[in-house]
Amino acid sequence: MTDTHHQEKIRVILVDDQTMIRQGLGYVIQMQPDMEVIGEASDGDEAVALVGELNPDVVLMDVQMPNKSGIDATREIMLLHPTLKVLILTTFDNHNYVVDGIRAGAVGYMLKDADSQEMLDLIRRAHQGEALFHTVTAAKALAEVLQSQQPAPDHTPQASYLLDELTDRELDVLQQIAYGYRNDQIAQNLFISEGTVKTHVHRILQKMGVEDRTQAVAMALRQQLVK
Repeated sequence: MTDTHHQEKIRVILVDDQTMIRQGLGYVIQMQPDMEVIGEASDGDEAVALVGELNPDVVLMDVQMPNKSGIDATREIMLLHPTLKVLILTTFDNHNYVVDGIRAGAVGYMLKDADSQEMLDLIRRAHQGEALFHTVTAAKALAEVLQSQQPAPDHTPQASYLLDELTDRELDVLQQIAYGYRNDQIAQNLFISEGTVKTHVHRILQKMGVEDRTQAVAMALRQQLVK
């Protein structure tokens, strides 16, 4: 056996100003055979520096921290590392945090009191490119962000081109992806097979020229392809 499994580990950075929170999360993550904690930061400035230095796959980002908030740090990180996956981590199911987090480029939102299995599932799915906003607050916040995007998307050549390229069914699937649904859930919601969903997702990514679902959602939000 080679140690290839080691190379495939999801590299995680923990950002929280409370040492005990970092230790607790870190302990659970380090116990997983497919994950490792490669660094910790206690504020937003440290987080930005650490991400640049260590190039993680996923960042668990606290919202309220001294010096620089998690939202500001996320915004800065996503400008520098657009393919990185940031999960917003907070004590409160707070509507504004979710809206700000989505706008900053986070792919998900997690409460600190979520059970460890749920946290691990979110990390794995974020790493695979899913958008993960599953609390009631997050659903409302996502709807608000979608509604508050700048009007007149038809003024954007890229949006017009994509609307011509994507079929109605592909736009339906893209809408479902934007709400964070998995393939099996999309299949149920649209009354089609999971295999058909996978085909649609593959074509959507190809036509949009993006690598994963998160990038597709980010572009769809910017171009107002989903509502």
